[in-house]
Amino acid sequence: MVRLNRIYTRTGDDGSTGLVDGSRVSKASLRPVLMGSVDEANAAIGLARLTASATTDRLLSRIQNDLFDLGADVATPDGVEGALRIVPAQVDWLEAQIDAANETLEPLKSFILPAGTASATHLHLARTIVRRAERDAVAAGDEISAAARHYLNRLSDLLFVLARVENAATGDVLWVPGANR
Repeated sequence: MVRLNRIYTRTGDDGSTGLVDGSRVSKASLRPVLMGSVDEANAAIGLARLTASATTDRLLSRIQNDLFDLGADVATPDGVEGALRIVPAQVDWLEAQIDAANETLEPLKSFILPAGTASATHLHLARTIVRRAERDAVAAGDEISAAARHYLNRLSDLLFVLARVENAATGDVLWVPGANR
C-alpha cells in the first residue's frame, strides 16, 4: 500500500515528475499530462457524487477507485513486473453498466445539451474531462495500454448515459438546431 509521510519532496521543482519505475520525465510530457487529466476527471466525478442519486453514487464510487488504477497504469512504463494495469474486465463492467442504465431510457431523438439537474450537469462536465483524457491517451500512443484507452472511451459513454438517467424525471435538455437564427 501507499504510505505518505510528507506531501512535498521538492523533487519536482525542476519540472520533472517520477514514474513508478523510478525514472523521471518532464511534467509536460504525455504521460504526466494524461495523469493530470485522469486526476481532474476523478475530481469532477467526486463533485458529481455530491448530487447524484444513490444508485449513480455507488457506480461513481467504484469508478473513482478504477481511475486510481488507471493512473497507476499510466504512471508505469512497460516492462515493470507486477504493475497495476487496467484489465478488460473493468471495461466489460462499464459496458454492462451502460447497457443496464440505457435500458431504462427513452431512445434519443435529438442531441442533448449538457444541462438539466445539478447531478446531470456535473456528470456532463466529468464526461468532457474524460474525453480530454482519452485524447491525451491517444496522443501518448503505444505508451498507454489499449485497455486504458478503452476504459476511458467507455467511461465517457457511461457518464453520458448516467447524466440522462439523472435527468430522467425532468427530461433531457434537447438541442434545437438553428433555434436562435
